[in-house]
Amino acid sequence: GLGGIFETRWFPFSATLPLAPPMATQLAKPASDGRCWFAAIRDLLVRRGDSENSTVSPAALVAALGGATLAALAAPTIYRSVHSWWLHRKFEYGPVDITQMTTKAAQEICGKGALDASQRTSLIPDALLDLEESSAILQAESVAPSEECDQRAKALAKVGAPPFRKFIKERANISDFERGPCKVLQLNVGLYCNQACNHCHVESSPLRKEMMSEEVVERCLHLLRQSPSVNTLDITGGAPELNRGFKRLIEGAAELRDSGARPNLRIIDRCNLTVLLEPGQEGLADFLAKHKVDIIASLPSYEADATDKQRGRKVFQRSIEGLRILNQHGYGAGGPCAKAGRRLDLVFNPPGPFLPPQQACLDKKYRSELCEKMDVQFNQLITIANMPIKRFFDFLRKKGTLDGYMDLLVRNFNPCTVKKVMCIDHVNVGWDGRIFDCDFNQQLELGLGQDGKMDVFTIDTLDDARLRKSPIRTAAHCFGCTAAQGSS
Repeated sequence: GLGGIFETRWFPFSATLPLAPPMATQLAKPASDGRCWFAAIRDLLVRRGDSENSTVSPAALVAALGGATLAALAAPTIYRSVHSWWLHRKFEYGPVDITQMTTKAAQEICGKGALDASQRTSLIPDALLDLEESSAILQAESVAPSEECDQRAKALAKVGAPPFRKFIKERANISDFERGPCKVLQLNVGLYCNQACNHCHVESSPLRKEMMSEEVVERCLHLLRQSPSVNTLDITGGAPELNRGFKRLIEGAAELRDSGARPNLRIIDRCNLTVLLEPGQEGLADFLAKHKVDIIASLPSYEADATDKQRGRKVFQRSIEGLRILNQHGYGAGGPCAKAGRRLDLVFNPPGPFLPPQQACLDKKYRSELCEKMDVQFNQLITIANMPIKRFFDFLRKKGTLDGYMDLLVRNFNPCTVKKVMCIDHVNVGWDGRIFDCDFNQQLELGLGQDGKMDVFTIDTLDDARLRKSPIRTAAHCFGCTAAQGSS
């Protein structure tokens, strides 16, 4: 079995084995016919035996067997190293030094301590100024979701790639891309936010007023109780904490968990950190900690300028303050392996049309810059690629890098990610109660059901056959979840 893995060209230490020099030299040469190095030893011994009246010398035999034993013992380590090296070298990861992710580089790749309540001020006025100043990129000439899909499909055709479902069948031999039991119920409780990030795929801002009604909130809790396969409630927005129904959802889910009916239920708040400093949110951290809510927080850089450029003025400073508030409430302790309950994970996304750096490498950099220099703690860094939809789609289109970015995603397709994409075991519910495969499909209005209008009142459980048998809706943007290390 090892022979199939370790061909002679992967044999880096043959010269150090106790082989006679001629034999070591021959073993170190690549086998042109693809033979394994065990076969090479056998042939060498046979040839040596033929040249010495068919007698294999004891020294040669011992040397060959010694080399084989050493290689067998080292085989697992070598395989892991080679496999890791291969996975890392084949994808076009972004640089760990985020300052290198410049407009020029993008063109080359794709386009030819807590404050007292009296001291608190809102970030909303600054977000509105950012929104006004960036309107040429973020708002002007925006297109309808259906037209977005058409333009991405055309960009995909330009780079010679077939539609996503056909692509994964041809490249990954996956023909059964189907929905499994729902493990994660993700709720978008509203689009109102105190920020207006230029990459936001839901186009949230202080101007958005859409929010989940009390009726939909209660129906979502009903579905959660009726669906024993669900082990995670994932609440997002907007800034979910500023939308009505947020606290009711957490209280209802925590009650279900603490009653013993679903003891391992995990509750996640997708937090932007700055919301913790908004007037009126003084008790938010206490509330989250009391109900053992995990935090997944976006922080796209360890540098202030890069963060503010992507997320708005003053965001980095306030994000660090938000992290310190959470640390004071026990969040971020225990390292990457900390149990659910008060986990604090950060999310990085690139500042432009790049793939993110390798997650493990960037995690170390974040720890160096944030933990050591700024004395803030977090459990794990998660890196994701920007999805080519909504605001980021507009950005790509107006910068002339849409085709190039789609090409980048396609040529970095990783078949290992397909079975782990969120649409297989997630169900997403929009603020109006409609059901989708994922948050991205929600923004593109790719709903489920025969007319695309299945909602939380259509079904009584997330195990309903109408939902389970509803085909996953795919389009060109799905390549964003399967590039390099994946983004689900």
